[in-house]
Amino acid sequence: MNTITGTPPLVLLAGHWLGAWAWDEVLAHLPSHSAHALTLPGLDPGDADRAERTLDDQVAAIVDMLTTLDAPAVLVAHSGANAPVSVVLDRHPERVRRVVWVDSGPWDGTAFAPDLPAEVRDLPLPPFDALAQQASLEGLTPDLLERFRERAVAEPAPVLRQSVALTNEARHHVPTTLVCCSLPSAQVHELAGAGHPMFAEVARLTRAESVDLPTGHWPMWSRPRDLAEAILAAARQD
Repeated sequence: MNTITGTPPLVLLAGHWLGAWAWDEVLAHLPSHSAHALTLPGLDPGDADRAERTLDDQVAAIVDMLTTLDAPAVLVAHSGANAPVSVVLDRHPERVRRVVWVDSGPWDGTAFAPDLPAEVRDLPLPPFDALAQQASLEGLTPDLLERFRERAVAEPAPVLRQSVALTNEARHHVPTTLVCCSLPSAQVHELAGAGHPMFAEVARLTRAESVDLPTGHWPMWSRPRDLAEAILAAARQD
């Protein structure tokens, strides 16, 4: 494995209901000059129009961040951030040095919630017993869950309804690291090889590696130091 000197710019993007604050514990273990956590449009509680923000708005915000950096960046995408990051990879692969998927992966297909009723403006964080049916809460203490509940912002409905449709094959050749948490890497690749729709894009990656970090779906809280180390190791590869 080849490495590079120093750390390229890192852009950290959290999944549904989360802003840049979700990365605070991870940022404490990353070089401050190179790590940038971004709150995606629609997830800033101070934005009066946040429920109207779209997936395209989120993509534009990521591209704006990449434009301000003086070198191709490493995008770190957790969970539902996979939709806007997948679009960025499709439209601007040359601006991405590497993508690190944190318990997530590239996505091309239907919307997250295509059948969301028209009258629904946003989707709040569900009760934890319901959320646990969809994603592992392993490693989250009662205090962490309380903070999650207090700081979560309802996900804008336009983001959830918009489908991802990709066309640029160059996205498959961007160096990729899969940080596998709630599913082990062996199972992820088995599902990809079997053609499972949620993992189909993984099977098409030509420059991918996997790192196992066993924990729940929110490793930025359950194993922040270990996640930071995995991100740095991935970012410093040639």
